Amino acid sequence: MGRMEEILLILGIVILLFGAKKIPELAKGLGQGIREFKKASNDANKEVEKLKEGEKPNDKKPDSEAKKEG
Repeated sequence: MGRMEEILLILGIVILLFGAKKIPELAKGLGQGIREFKKASNDANKEVEKLKEGEKPNDKKPDSEAKKEG
């Protein structure tokens, strides 16, 4: 069985189980989940980089200092 045939078989089973109307909702939920996971992963990577540079995590300047410099 080729790769394309396997994908079509899986899609057929998904359509039978959930129905064609539910598939867009499932895809939307999956997309949102992936987006949240990537965001959390990027945030974690930024924190690790800060730790490597010797900064404290969540080191942010107060708004008053940021305005003076900007």
